[in-house]
Amino acid sequence: MAKLETFEDLLELSSVKNKRIYEICQEYEAERFETSVENIRKQVKYNLEAMKHAIDEGLKSSEKSVSGLCGNDCAKLLERYKNGKSFFSETYQNVLLYALATIEQNLRMGKIVACPTAGSCGIVPAVIKSMTEAISADMETEINALLTAGIIGEIISNKLALAGAVMGCQSECGVASAMAAGAMVEIYNGTSNQILNAAALTLKNIMGLVCDPVAGLVEVPCVKRNAFLAIYAVTAAEMAMAGIESVIPIDEVVDAMKQVGELMNPSLKESSEGGLATTKTGLRITQELSEKWKNTDCV
Repeated sequence: MAKLETFEDLLELSSVKNKRIYEICQEYEAERFETSVENIRKQVKYNLEAMKHAIDEGLKSSEKSVSGLCGNDCAKLLERYKNGKSFFSETYQNVLLYALATIEQNLRMGKIVACPTAGSCGIVPAVIKSMTEAISADMETEINALLTAGIIGEIISNKLALAGAVMGCQSECGVASAMAAGAMVEIYNGTSNQILNAAALTLKNIMGLVCDPVAGLVEVPCVKRNAFLAIYAVTAAEMAMAGIESVIPIDEVVDAMKQVGELMNPSLKESSEGGLATTKTGLRITQELSEKWKNTDCV
């Protein structure tokens, strides 16, 4: 297969071969790993099942993390919805619930799929599961969506590290949101161009997002950020499906995102030396946790 290093390459292959992005992805991965397309799809199905399991477990639990900072937000939201209170439709409710359920399972050391990272693990599963449920889509559609999300993340990773410590949270939750937006467009049978525009629109509007975890833990603001960024993905997909395009092509958006990440002060890249981590409350929490763990085995 021809090179697949940029989104321009991906769009060209999709056009020349007259195939959808997920088809290009599964063929590319099969060639890379010297296996069959069938085996690639089996692995993707396995990952989907792991994502769904994390959501199911997360919806059943309100157990807090070791720090005590997070763990019961999903339960609070679920209780609100059970009482018939919501500004959103059921599908949007599920986007929020599934995102929180997954990231909270990560805090409890449950099994999750890092997509693309553990700290952003709730976004892609939330969008794929909620949107496929909304239209009663089959497993093949879910697999196609996750393949689409995967190739978006992979191509971005060709240019920049998907790590908050290197590029800020724009490269974790931001990239996850772009992946989810592309997946959603695939679920609703959008074009290759619409898929990439959805990803571009997402990245443009999350550019510069810092990584400032309180006490160095992937909890505050990371947990709630997963829910917010899942909704960002839905917004971008909606716009792209309406024919709204990103004025700046996605490859250039990624270039700009890399530049912003490199310009970002190190104190805003997972070091907990700036942003929310150094607010009065953030510093107090850090001190309290330090004292709490000083004479325990909790690290």
